[in-house]
Amino acid sequence: MRITLVVAVIVILCAIPVASADNNSTDTIITVDSTNLRFSPSTVTINEGDAIRFFWDGQLLPHNAVEENETFDSGDTSADEDYRFVFVLGLNGTFDYHCEPHRSLGMIGQIIVNPLPPAENNTTEDDLIVEMEDEGEAFMPFLTMPSISAAIVLAALLRNKESDD
Repeated sequence: MRITLVVAVIVILCAIPVASADNNSTDTIITVDSTNLRFSPSTVTINEGDAIRFFWDGQLLPHNAVEENETFDSGDTSADEDYRFVFVLGLNGTFDYHCEPHRSLGMIGQIIVNPLPPAENNTTEDDLIVEMEDEGEAFMPFLTMPSISAAIVLAALLRNKESDD
């Protein structure tokens, strides 16, 4: 029984696909200077793939952050905010934003998003053919050799246990 349990745990661990989130984004935090009703910093420069985070806590007056063309919107005004927006690849340029209730008081900001330089493409036609062939082999990446072996061992143990009963 103990061996069956150990093998079952191994099978489960081997069968779980490992998700690799290639998240290399950098967060730039923008807060509120409540004494002057300003965003701090009011202007930031980031790259495509980076994120901005509007964060404030315990403000006397509620705030929000809304981009002029509605690219992002932190929602209703709040005294506490933790809103994150990622500028995905292809989303670049200058983004002006404001706090809706305090816009007329000058609570505005600007985010400048630089495009990433194009990646060098040194791929040949032969490389593309090999890549396409490799894609067909990885239709179920979680079915690795260790997980298949563990499943066979587990099946054999369960079959032996049934024959003993």
